[in-house]
Amino acid sequence: MTTALAQPRLTPEQLRAYRREGYLIYNHPVLTPEKFSRLRTCFDKILADLPATETPESMDVPHFMHPELFEWAFDDAILDLVEPITGPDIALFSTHFICKPKGNGKRVPWHEDSAYWKGQVTPMEVVTVWLALDPSTKENGCMMVIPRTHREGQLGFSDYSNVDASKNVFGNEIIQAHRDDSKRVDIVLQPNQCSLHDGRIQHGSEPNTSNLRRCGWTLRFTSTAVKYSDFKGGHQVYLARGNDHGGNTYASPDKQYPELMAVRGASTRYKNSH
Repeated sequence: MTTALAQPRLTPEQLRAYRREGYLIYNHPVLTPEKFSRLRTCFDKILADLPATETPESMDVPHFMHPELFEWAFDDAILDLVEPITGPDIALFSTHFICKPKGNGKRVPWHEDSAYWKGQVTPMEVVTVWLALDPSTKENGCMMVIPRTHREGQLGFSDYSNVDASKNVFGNEIIQAHRDDSKRVDIVLQPNQCSLHDGRIQHGSEPNTSNLRRCGWTLRFTSTAVKYSDFKGGHQVYLARGNDHGGNTYASPDKQYPELMAVRGASTRYKNSH
């Protein structure tokens, strides 16, 4: 657990833009060059050891088995971006490496993260830091958002339809009647830059057919006043900064949790929910 915020990294104008639009592009270095280089090295080792049965687009909750990742997840450089949004008491909800291989990286269907988290996060106030490990461009399938959709109310799975799971990271997508693709914004980032987005905003990405890998690390945070529940034994959260205000139980960042990965592997729907 780190100390309190020393200097906000978001200006008042940036914070207002995030709350209004539901996302923010932070096109400045997030980590120091040395720390970012070590994160890339750590990720490349995790990727190299990935079992053949798993896809690099779906490297969910890697911190459960790789506690060394907390060096970066709890870095002040990350938390100082989050604190202006969440306040000084911060919980880490989840992380996820989504790595699209060059040439055949899968598409991410249009979705709201909040659709997968109903009943688990109350209130639904989650901020995701999407940290680029590679260049993330239109050519290699950068994330896209539809601005201000976080203000329209959460969709349910009745508002989704099935898509081809062999070509998509998961098998359902917001139906066309509930989204306006003409308003989409491409989130173009260079390595060690990031975006932030609200857990309720509509977002997705095109497949990667380029000759350049596209990888990002998503880190999802809330205020500790948020109440976590109904994880069915397959998830846990961590205290990143400050004190708890929601009566939550937090896991140790020093341990591996293979038993949780076993539970998650038994439930495809839960595995896809983060």
